[in-house]
Amino acid sequence: MSDPILPTDPTPSQSGRSPLALDSANGASTAERRSQALLMRACRREPVERTPVWLMRQAGRYLPEYRRVREQVDFMGLVKNPRLAAEVMIATVDRLGVDAAIIFSDLLPILEPMGMDLEFAVGEGPVIHNPLREPADVQRLHELEDLEPLDYVMDVVRATRAGLDDSIPVIGFAGAPFTLAGYCIEGGTSKAWLHTKTLMYRHEAAWHDLMDRIARAVSRYLVAQLDAGAQLVQLFDSWVGCLSPDDYTRYVLPHSRTAIHEAARRAPVIHFATGNPALLPLLAEAGGSVIGIDWRIELSDAWRLVGHDRAVQGNLDPVVLLSDRDTVRRQTQHVLAQAAGRPGHIFNLGHGILPQTPVENVLELIATVKNS
Repeated sequence: MSDPILPTDPTPSQSGRSPLALDSANGASTAERRSQALLMRACRREPVERTPVWLMRQAGRYLPEYRRVREQVDFMGLVKNPRLAAEVMIATVDRLGVDAAIIFSDLLPILEPMGMDLEFAVGEGPVIHNPLREPADVQRLHELEDLEPLDYVMDVVRATRAGLDDSIPVIGFAGAPFTLAGYCIEGGTSKAWLHTKTLMYRHEAAWHDLMDRIARAVSRYLVAQLDAGAQLVQLFDSWVGCLSPDDYTRYVLPHSRTAIHEAARRAPVIHFATGNPALLPLLAEAGGSVIGIDWRIELSDAWRLVGHDRAVQGNLDPVVLLSDRDTVRRQTQHVLAQAAGRPGHIFNLGHGILPQTPVENVLELIATVKNS
């Protein structure tokens, strides 16, 4: 595949300058210019000229360009190819005109160097062949002290950062402790999270041991992505909505706080969960300067629950993008109206773009946000 976008050997800057080098035209350092990007100012709840917009899973199967890449390489082959992974995201940013690039990766590769036998099976999604089902199994999950096996992820961060204008922040990410624990225990996705909740309720000490190990790994992983050049990071708790607020407080909150704490001292952290709006105040308590909101609650109500001392991200239902363009425009404007111009809103979907989504509807959403 041709590579019109990236240099052959990705470096922290295409110009070869230090990230702190001064720009001769305006006297601003690269770091200063990046800090003034639209999305970064929204994370800090500063007034912005318009609402920034990016989309979860914005580089994905709904794009013909992405499908052409996937004809040549399987999913993990793409994830572990820094040049190609960066090219996919950079091309997507150019195609859509969004205000941020999230690195092209997945939640689960962090589990491989921790001892999990991970496979992305065609038609089945992620499968872990050696799940943790009993308290003694927790000892099989290695402490992630050496991130060298995940160097390819940091190379993706560097290559993505090198290929973008300073006005486009690069977002790193990781799965949250509960979601990663759920995959480790279930061996894949689940509707009821039967094995996960059983271990959690029956063997609380083993549960907290497991969550401690994962939280420490996630913390190191997020910080490493910031060191590699990401300007902010997002923590995805995709499955925690299956819990009640009391269970979240007892079994999850302290571990999510551990996962976020070190990264939050360095950069904005977006803390995102789906499935249960009642958890929103607890997500804010666990940490994050930006709280991601799914579509199951009005944005204005969610912001009151989170607290107006936090920025929020969201929250259009991804299925709206399967409707007609007038509906996309109307629903997008409704979300913007819920934010009411308050500083600190980042427009996004309430979850990732669905593979069946027409590209023209995505472009309509982005144009609506930019023109509002």
